[in-house]
Amino acid sequence: MLDALSNRYRRRLLVALLEHNPQEDDDPQVPDDVTSGNENLEELMVQMRHSHLPKLADAGFIEWDQEMNRIRKGPKFEEIRPLLELMANHSDELPDDWL
Repeated sequence: MLDALSNRYRRRLLVALLEHNPQEDDDPQVPDDVTSGNENLEELMVQMRHSHLPKLADAGFIEWDQEMNRIRKGPKFEEIRPLLELMANHSDELPDDWL
């Protein structure tokens, strides 16, 4: 779980899934909840597709349908939920780039 949460984009995606399931997008863009607006979006999309999404899918925290560009909670999402809720509930106490 800590490995999955070690990257801010993975943290943001997982926290976004607390309220929004599934995340769908016809246009290959990262949900607004995941980006802060300062990143190079094209580079971030490459990182998400080749690193972050596969890692979260392999851990079972998300299900990722690459063809439909759909992300939803995975079979192990409930295992990480308490940590995500703790972070979301105390986001004002965390560093600015944490969530």
